[in-house]
Amino acid sequence: MKRRDFITLLGGAVAWPLAARAQQPERMRRIVFVHPLAESAPIIQARIAAFRQALERLGWIENRNIRIDDRYYGGDLDRIPTYTTELVRSAPDLIVCSSTMIVAALKQATDTIPIVFSVVSDPVGQGFVASVSRPGGNITGFTFVDFPLIGKWLEMLKEIAPGVRRVALVFNPQTAPYYPVYLRELAATESSLAAKISATPVRNEAEMEAAVTTFAREPARGLIVTPEPFMNTHRTLMMALAERHRLPAIYGFREYVTEGALMSYGPDSVDIYRRSASYVDRILKGANPADLPVQAPTKYELVINLKTAKALGLTVPPTLLARVDEVIE
Repeated sequence: MKRRDFITLLGGAVAWPLAARAQQPERMRRIVFVHPLAESAPIIQARIAAFRQALERLGWIENRNIRIDDRYYGGDLDRIPTYTTELVRSAPDLIVCSSTMIVAALKQATDTIPIVFSVVSDPVGQGFVASVSRPGGNITGFTFVDFPLIGKWLEMLKEIAPGVRRVALVFNPQTAPYYPVYLRELAATESSLAAKISATPVRNEAEMEAAVTTFAREPARGLIVTPEPFMNTHRTLMMALAERHRLPAIYGFREYVTEGALMSYGPDSVDIYRRSASYVDRILKGANPADLPVQAPTKYELVINLKTAKALGLTVPPTLLARVDEVIE
């Protein structure tokens, strides 16, 4: 064999395995996306779409370099321990979730699998992270409630219904264990607004109906409905009770208003899920959750249903109408 042919053959032999290695597929990463509500909930589908689109823009293409397994609790609290154990045993690369109860269960189940939470209230108070700036463990994420927001619920309710003198904060203490923070923030606002806050815990639909019916027997009453999984799951009854007893009510999610409730004010949860994709990207590329600060909401929505306001005999003041992001007519 001529020397030139031998060198050519040798060069090809070296280049071939290098090229083969370069063409090997990327390692598939698997994340589990845990949802507190049912798969059929429109808000869940909107959150999923926003999250996946954001991940794709960051280069994570499903079935090429990432696999996303969606899990749905459907508001069933009894399923959380079993599902959480199974989820951790499946050893995903990362878990994305919302709901305080789900994050609490995951914290008990693993201190090694990275967890990114979205739409969670008071992560420091609940012990999920050491601090907002330095989470310090395997958990970080994006909060739903910035504490000044809580007082604004009462302010806006009084703006649209100035005659209200007593307001019930309706919540399930199991799914909203952070409710003392809400009561504390509202107590700091109530004196200046001439409105007294009543804590109204409910654990099932029967308790919800009884509590609201009893509360509504006196005049000048209104409701603040805590944004949490139980209330979201049973929002149809909650809105029906408010309508039946002609109670002005404010909610944390715009979905209530599009379905007929009076008004809502809160962070854009779809935007929060969209932003959470950035932390998933960074962690999968090697970042430590302990070093990624917990982020607060950046986009808020005020939505008012004018038809419902009219039915309640309320006139939306121009100052409030000027701040509305969406009007339902």
